Amino acid sequence: MHLIQLNRECLLHLFSFLDKDSRRSLSLTCHQLREVFLDPCLWNLLHFSSPCHLRKDNFVLGPSLRYLTIRWYSSMVLQVCNIEDWVKSSFQKDICSKHESLVSKFLVQVCHMCPNLLSLTLSGCGHITDQDVISVLQCCRKLRYLHLENCVRITNCSLEGVVAHGDNLEEVKVDFCRNITQTGLQHCKEMKPALQLTAERSADMIPDSKPEERVPIRRTLQKLLQNS
Repeated sequence: MHLIQLNRECLLHLFSFLDKDSRRSLSLTCHQLREVFLDPCLWNLLHFSSPCHLRKDNFVLGPSLRYLTIRWYSSMVLQVCNIEDWVKSSFQKDICSKHESLVSKFLVQVCHMCPNLLSLTLSGCGHITDQDVISVLQCCRKLRYLHLENCVRITNCSLEGVVAHGDNLEEVKVDFCRNITQTGLQHCKEMKPALQLTAERSADMIPDSKPEERVPIRRTLQKLLQNS
């Protein structure tokens, strides 16, 4: 019995055991298997270990997507992406320019094509913004689980988005997000007491501070030194 003699249900089950690259390779062997590859029912879960993988054509976005994870564990995140923009060198900015918009653009597609998303995990995505998160909350109204980890541009505005648009959210984690404050966490808890909200280290980290925000402090210290 040839593989293509199996019915669609059996082929979908077979494909479900393969990773993204293997699914794509198999789909290139014949038209029938390509149709199975493109079936949205096959793609209810997607996991990416690097933003660069979002460029590949080895997956399909669609209304069947329920669980999406983008985790980037790389020294580049700590050494380059997580540095404040006004501190980065030209070389560091050039590195970031090659990938900084990948996750944001991908989330735009998710907003338009994946209305049934239930769970979203973004880790090490140093370039996503509050607006990216809020857009997902607005478009994916069935979202129940949101985990943001080491996303340095995320601020209390994302928590405000959770309050305003996260009607079905059951659990939110904002771990190691240095621009989340205790005030923002407390406000979110007060507005949504039933929500399970946790924040490992976020409110304890030193937030970003633009150069102009540090000027008054520097001047005050100079005055104190002059008068001492």
